Amino acid sequence: MRNQHQPQGGNLTNLKEFVLLGFSDVPHLQWLLFGLLIVMYSFILLGNGTIVLITRLDSALQTPMYFFLGNFSFLEICYVSISLPRMVSNLGTQRRSISFIACATQMCCTLILGAAECFLLAVMAYDHYVAICKPLHYPLLMNQRLCSQLVIGSWVSGIPAQIGQTSQIFSLSFCGANQINHFFCDLPPVLHLACGDIFVNEMMVFLGALLFGVVPFLLIIFSYSKIISTVLKLPSATSQAKAFSTCSSHLAVVMLFFGSGMVTYFRSNTSHSGGTDKVLSLFYTVVTPMFNPIIYSLRNQDVKTALRKFLCKQFTKI
Repeated sequence: MRNQHQPQGGNLTNLKEFVLLGFSDVPHLQWLLFGLLIVMYSFILLGNGTIVLITRLDSALQTPMYFFLGNFSFLEICYVSISLPRMVSNLGTQRRSISFIACATQMCCTLILGAAECFLLAVMAYDHYVAICKPLHYPLLMNQRLCSQLVIGSWVSGIPAQIGQTSQIFSLSFCGANQINHFFCDLPPVLHLACGDIFVNEMMVFLGALLFGVVPFLLIIFSYSKIISTVLKLPSATSQAKAFSTCSSHLAVVMLFFGSGMVTYFRSNTSHSGGTDKVLSLFYTVVTPMFNPIIYSLRNQDVKTALRKFLCKQFTKI
């Protein structure tokens, strides 16, 4: 299909920068958002950093489940650090410009880490499946070598495709205004600025969302269908409750991340609304990383115990 934007004042393919409008439509809330985002970013770094630390240091957490959780928390820190510091800086300085190269780099890193997060969530679901459905084979199946391979595979699997996707988007002609109605260089709003026939690009976005979003999500659904089937066959209600409790934290994060991400990337280019896009993007770029440590620390007894031990050690040193 042809984008609604038509050339105005010449072709802007060689433009030097974009302007991230961010939350400029609510000028009276700029300083409130500035303070709120600083608090949220600090909490994300502290919360996820603590999980990374205790899963490395506590001997009781040296299991595949917590190995994956530690990697996921580190991934959350990396993922949110791509967009949130610049967002805070833009609010504080009111300078919203971002260079063409910086915008492309930000988009590419967001896509790569977003794909890694999808696959790592699928890996964590598979770990739960093996632990609950094949407990006797768990130590053999989820050995250290396989766990490392699964994590590395999750991190690198999206790199070639997402570099190609980003290169394709930024080789388009950009016509009219160079203002991105978003707080970071996300794929839909940047593609919205392109002119000419972008049907192929929209299809590539759709296929990318299928491969890196839907496929991992279906693997998670398959894993949990097997888990539920197995748990319901357990003889005691206590065993069932314990098994469901083990999975509930992971499921909550899955729903938050995949729910908002899929709605964003599966809507057509013409149906995108700047305000809706920004709200949805806040969920998978800020809210999920912020709630990850809360969900796991409140719902997981092992993490709570390890955190209590870690804090006690720190206080005794003071």
